[in-house]
Amino acid sequence: MSALVRSPRFSAIALLTAAVLGLIVANSPLGPGLEHVLHVHAPWGAVGLDLSVSHWISDGLLAVFFLLVAIELKHELVAGELSNPKTAIIPAIAAVGGVLVPAGVYLAVTAGTPYGHGWPIPTATDIAFALGVLAMFGRGLPSTLRVFLLALAVLDDLIAIVIIAVVFAHDTDFLALAGAVVVLAAFWLLGKALRPGRSGQGWVIAGMVVLGLLTWWLVYHSGVHATIAGVALGLVLPRRPGHTLHGNVEPWSNAIVLPVFAFASAAVVVPAVGIGELSPTFWAVVLALPVGKVIGITLFGAVATRIFRAPGRSTLSFWSIVTVGVLGGIGFTVSLLMNELAFARNEEILDEGVLAVLVGSGIAIVASAVVVSLRARRYRARRELSEAEATE
Repeated sequence: MSALVRSPRFSAIALLTAAVLGLIVANSPLGPGLEHVLHVHAPWGAVGLDLSVSHWISDGLLAVFFLLVAIELKHELVAGELSNPKTAIIPAIAAVGGVLVPAGVYLAVTAGTPYGHGWPIPTATDIAFALGVLAMFGRGLPSTLRVFLLALAVLDDLIAIVIIAVVFAHDTDFLALAGAVVVLAAFWLLGKALRPGRSGQGWVIAGMVVLGLLTWWLVYHSGVHATIAGVALGLVLPRRPGHTLHGNVEPWSNAIVLPVFAFASAAVVVPAVGIGELSPTFWAVVLALPVGKVIGITLFGAVATRIFRAPGRSTLSFWSIVTVGVLGGIGFTVSLLMNELAFARNEEILDEGVLAVLVGSGIAIVASAVVVSLRARRYRARRELSEAEATE
């Protein structure tokens, strides 16, 4: 069961199912009740946390997801595909293109409107969803394509983390932020003291949990989005404990954290307006995700491949880069979070943004399924032909 929950296929299916279910429930007779539940405030005022259920999900629960992202990012930077600059440079440039072009498309469509600050929404790639679609439809594709997609998506997440930390910070409390850094240092020191098999490790782990929660609390009060605490904790956690934590928590993240966030984020009422009355934000996101992403990743990736091609090192073909670009248009989780941060004070545009992310990502999912299936079929046919020729 654990192996099933860890698989990219399960994560992708669970995310999509939860989002569709949230949209259906919100537009059913149960919708008002669900909206009420999501806006109920938990009584934590004594510790300075007056958050609704919806905010506990996006600020608290989603920090677990970003903790795992940071652990995976650290692994890739230290010992994975991103540890070698020569290997990392091409997906890094492609990732930059996958951010700049969608942002440019969004700004072009929303030019002259007050919605330009939503440009980060289509810049994100949902790593879990993209890998899930690749796993479902990409049987027979070379492993280099998955490695390139993973490296690009991880770098894309890094850019998204920076955007969240910088663009969406508000009324920054530098004293609380400094306190978070001090507590984070203490967390790091305790992490260095972890020794598997030794006695007394339970107290060390308990102390790290307390310091982790305190870091999250301080980051929340600093004005920086609280999910950044998860990122910071994941990056300073030593590799071996981080690997263990990732293995233990990933099934819970795939089965609970991400589906609950997708359900709550997608629980919006479809606007009762004609297509022509939808805001520029809707059209900008719908266009930027499936189109801007594939253009940006393909253009920058192809140029980088040509510039940094090295003898004896395998590189992806142009059409393989296109395949990765189409997969990169699946924004979903992080795009939904970006939308919530960008339009938190404009409920009508917020709802249209959610629908746009779902529609744009949906188009990218369908396009990805088709493109990946065709590429996989071609590779399988080529391999079968090669095997037949070798036996003659």
